[in-house]
Amino acid sequence: MSYDLMVFKKEAAPLKRVDFMQWYNAQAEWGEDHGYDDPANTSAELRNWFMEVIKTFPAMNGPYSNPDDGNENVSDYCIGREVIYVAFGWPVAEQAYIKMFELAEKNGVGFFDVSSDIGGIYFPGINGELKAIDGHENTSADIKKPWWKFW
Repeated sequence: MSYDLMVFKKEAAPLKRVDFMQWYNAQAEWGEDHGYDDPANTSAELRNWFMEVIKTFPAMNGPYSNPDDGNENVSDYCIGREVIYVAFGWPVAEQAYIKMFELAEKNGVGFFDVSSDIGGIYFPGINGELKAIDGHENTSADIKKPWWKFW
């Protein structure tokens, strides 16, 4: 089992949780007509996010894969046109959450905490800061605290 997070193109995703979850489920069927390991298939914002995150969490597959099999940060990326879904090992879950959230905010993309029971869904606000759509909002001080530490 992995620790899963997702970033997404903000213009593509619905702003209401029920609609977002339907959209997410459709994305997770991976029915697009391309391979899912190449960032060339996604938006510029998501591609920029990917190029930054792989510096810390190298890709397991695809054109940017890292041959270092012993690195616990190596992660599995599934890259769609409007989403990038990432499966991390549990030992790096806290670090992955923090890095993905920070880079999502920096690159103007949304963030979805797939592995959480409360599944926080965040969209960039006017000033670029990520804001939750349904009250599961982290403050900037909480970004260092992943979902399992809120309880």
